[in-house]
Amino acid sequence: MTLILALAGLILVIDQLSKYYVQELILPGQSIPVLKNIFHLTHIHNTGAAFGILRHQTAFLIFISILSVILIIYLQRKFSRRYPDWTFSIGLILGGATGNLIDRVRFGYVVDFLDFSLYDHHWPAFNLADSAITVGVIILCWKMLRERKKG
Repeated sequence: MTLILALAGLILVIDQLSKYYVQELILPGQSIPVLKNIFHLTHIHNTGAAFGILRHQTAFLIFISILSVILIIYLQRKFSRRYPDWTFSIGLILGGATGNLIDRVRFGYVVDFLDFSLYDHHWPAFNLADSAITVGVIILCWKMLRERKKG
């Protein structure tokens, strides 16, 4: 559990620092091109969940986030001996979930800023916590599928 908490803590610190700098250096709604028409840093206040769904449902999203963090910790404790290689993915998910939860509690929204597009195709802006959650879930699913094939 110590390794998971260390990784989650590292993700949390990096996520919160990146959001702090975005809030300090970029006005809400402002977009700074890094790679013109491909990647911009855009300061967005996301009151919803992924892709902006459940907008303005802050209390519900806080509840779901707290429940998710508790469930992640419970499942890790329950299965850590049987599946020790899940540690890295669980740490990523826990750190990301906690980072976005802190935003929701502090501000009532999540600070998003990584803004990608390609020609007319635009991906909704996201943050480092979202990235950690996504990568953690992908790795966890991959490991679960491998375990299933073994058994």
